[in-house]
Amino acid sequence: MSFSALGLSPFLLAAVASRQFLAPFPIQTQAIPAILAGRDLLALARTGSGKTACFILPLLQRLQESPASERRSPRVLILVPTRELAMQIADFAQTISHYLPTRLKVRAVYGGVAINPQMTAVNGVDLLIATPGRLLDLLDKKALQLTAVETLVLDEADRLLDLGFAEELGKILALLPRQRQNLLFAATAGESLHALATPLLRDPQRIDLGATSSEKGQISQKIYSVTPERKGPLLRYLLKKGGWPQVLVFVSTKKRADNVAKKLTDHGISAEAFHGDRTQGARTKALADFKVGGVRVLVATDLASRGIDIERLPYVVNYELPRAASDYTHRIGRTGRAHFAGLAITLLAPEEFEHFQMIEKKLGQRCERIATDDLELTGY
Repeated sequence: MSFSALGLSPFLLAAVASRQFLAPFPIQTQAIPAILAGRDLLALARTGSGKTACFILPLLQRLQESPASERRSPRVLILVPTRELAMQIADFAQTISHYLPTRLKVRAVYGGVAINPQMTAVNGVDLLIATPGRLLDLLDKKALQLTAVETLVLDEADRLLDLGFAEELGKILALLPRQRQNLLFAATAGESLHALATPLLRDPQRIDLGATSSEKGQISQKIYSVTPERKGPLLRYLLKKGGWPQVLVFVSTKKRADNVAKKLTDHGISAEAFHGDRTQGARTKALADFKVGGVRVLVATDLASRGIDIERLPYVVNYELPRAASDYTHRIGRTGRAHFAGLAITLLAPEEFEHFQMIEKKLGQRCERIATDDLELTGY
């Protein structure tokens, strides 16, 4: 199927062509017509499956088709868990909106930066992407209202709930018009997501693509058994021997991210730490440098497992395991995106074996272990 068969306008088809989107992904094929028709939606699909385009394209079209009714309220509200995801969606939506005949105002608001410029920026906004906390701050300061919201999108809805945004979501939902379209997107399902979706959605179309066997096959997984003290040398060995040009490394704490990045730099491997204690400016610069190849390794906490979209990221390394199987899924989902293959490596210490077996059980697969006892890591 082609994008032209999904009901998109000629202007949006031109935008799609400019991005070199050759054919719609499965989630786009199912979701775009439903969103254009005004249906509520619950969509489950792995990261990198084209979720952003599948709601931005039809929502921009619907905004074009009807005039604005109230300038102090956005007509489309997209809630996301992280600053990086908010900026990523806003950048995509602004790029696409340039192809439309009528100018639409798209803005992203998030914490970690001064609020005053954002108070000005949201005036007259049509499509607003926001993290829940900053949105509530702006509402408290009377910078905007939510009385004219026609469509609510919860992107990475499972992560919003995992990160403890349930109370903030409740406050925001109470301020929205009762009659509206609701779109929920997530990569993993759970009891909390079901509890949120049941009262929120009205006769929704349900899309559950999950992680099909073909998608799993896009990500090769290798598990290296290694003692904790040899993890650092092994990582540097793999980086140098493999000649990997761009690697995203996940760790469990901010302190560990700083330490691993420093060790890599000390050994001549360009690296940056990426976590919540760094300023927004430092995080933005680190991510930008990483994307263009100025930094070879980005060492991140789970903050980055959502919202970093690098189309051809070839390698992801789990230096330490996450607490939940869903976080493992989102970590490795940073590679193998769209139609591109990727490699996900986990450095597994003996004390992590039992926890990883639980992750494998929830994922329904078992990964091959590779012993590293015979590797000579002296000097790495």
